[in-house]
Amino acid sequence: MVWNEFMNYELLSVGNPKNPYVIQVWNVFLTVAILIGTLVLLAVIRRLVERPRLLLSHIDKKRRHSIYLLAKYFIWVISIALMIEALGIGVTILLGASAALLVGIGFGLQTIFADLISGLFLLFEGTIKIGDVVESDDGLIGKVTEINLRSSEIVTRDNVVVIIPNSKFVSERVINWSHNADGIRFMVDIGVAYGSDVEKVIEVLQTVMIEHKFIEKTPEPFVRFKHFGDSSLDFQLFFWTQDVFTVENLKSDMRRTIHRRLKEEGIAIPFPQRDIHIISKKED
Repeated sequence: MVWNEFMNYELLSVGNPKNPYVIQVWNVFLTVAILIGTLVLLAVIRRLVERPRLLLSHIDKKRRHSIYLLAKYFIWVISIALMIEALGIGVTILLGASAALLVGIGFGLQTIFADLISGLFLLFEGTIKIGDVVESDDGLIGKVTEINLRSSEIVTRDNVVVIIPNSKFVSERVINWSHNADGIRFMVDIGVAYGSDVEKVIEVLQTVMIEHKFIEKTPEPFVRFKHFGDSSLDFQLFFWTQDVFTVENLKSDMRRTIHRRLKEEGIAIPFPQRDIHIISKKED
């Protein structure tokens, strides 16, 4: 009896005395229970998704995280609706009372709604996942660290966090450098002086790529004799790597090694040279 009286104790009573809105202890208990249950359920789901045993073991980690985010947003929507009902506020009544307001706000928040829908598309399709290296249409390159409903966060190579609306990923052209699990092909140009042993140059360049720890062995890197330049014999080095985000550092390291190895072999890297002929006009 005491317990029932405690649970039915009125904490708040507002509105019309004949039909007041009342919050009792059991309303608060039920709301807190739903909140705790939601947090526990999400923790269990996250553990199952991030440490799969059977069902999700064949799905890559980035995709599993997208599945968890979808489940998280869906569960929170249901949980919030249940907590509102537990507090005695009818969701349908709340929506009906605010329908006109929502319509007015909707016209002013079209861009935000577009971002929200785009966020759901990103999570469902999985074309962009956390950890992917992406390049936007304006040349911005960064690693995706968060995918939220309205916006996503990427970290650039300068360690700057950029918040990008999700609609930008859906409506504009975006390059996902990490979408191919087999590595991405990159290229480095190099020129050597005329008169150099072409076969020796190719051998040195090939060896530099094969020995580099961040260059994939399969597919095998290769060297292409591009053309006869104005001042040099031009070559292209093609290689595959998983180290997409810091590939410019990899290229710099390769150039440094190539310069040292060519110098050891007595192969010169030329600089542009021009012959200037000066013709003097004799005075009459």
